[in-house]
Amino acid sequence: MPGGRLTQQERQQIALGVADGLAYAEIARRLERPTSTITREVMRNGGPTAYRADLAHRATERRAHRRRRRRETTPRGTQIPELPHGRDPEAVREYEETFTTVLMQTGAPKMMSRVLTCLYTSDTGSLTAAELVQRLQVSPASISKAISYLETQGLVRRERDDRRRERYVADDDVWYQSMIASARGTIQLAETARQGVGILGQGTPAATRLENIARFLDFVSESLTRAADQAREVLHTKPETPSDSAT
Repeated sequence: MPGGRLTQQERQQIALGVADGLAYAEIARRLERPTSTITREVMRNGGPTAYRADLAHRATERRAHRRRRRRETTPRGTQIPELPHGRDPEAVREYEETFTTVLMQTGAPKMMSRVLTCLYTSDTGSLTAAELVQRLQVSPASISKAISYLETQGLVRRERDDRRRERYVADDDVWYQSMIASARGTIQLAETARQGVGILGQGTPAATRLENIARFLDFVSESLTRAADQAREVLHTKPETPSDSAT
């Protein structure tokens, strides 16, 4: 199986595959690459509608050049901060990129996905604006905009720590609240669709279509709410340790 960076020829094959509507897994199989490699490559270079092999190749070369410049300008003897729990920094970086890419595939903008990934992969589950700026190397304004968007989606919340600093939190219960918010939005859409039935005339093709949409969305929202309530405790369940499973 090929390793290392993607070649320009491989990027051309990716572009052809994307243009033909192939799934990332199928493109990866043809190139004998991990699916995550193909997904990350496409999403970090414009997404499926804007991916271009030549532009992606040049962008990769620029990123590699910037990394070399950082290494060259880093003073000798500078200690690279160690990550907690003996984590491999390179593996963590790759995982964060993959997680960000997957979030982007769900429709979340890139900066919002990067912020959410930082919060999910931090042990505390919360970070200050300054910590996010430092980790992502972006402006405070970018962080503020991302947080505002994530709040509207119910994916983060704000709280004050003991030093009165504002922290942004993505704790276990945020997923539940996000699902409930999504269900409410679906209910509102169903109600709006149903309003059109009387306006367009009961029994007409347009009204029938809207009624079917409303019934479908009613079922989805009810199922989503019920499933979220039933599974809520999973978010607070501690994983089994090897010693637990051995007893």
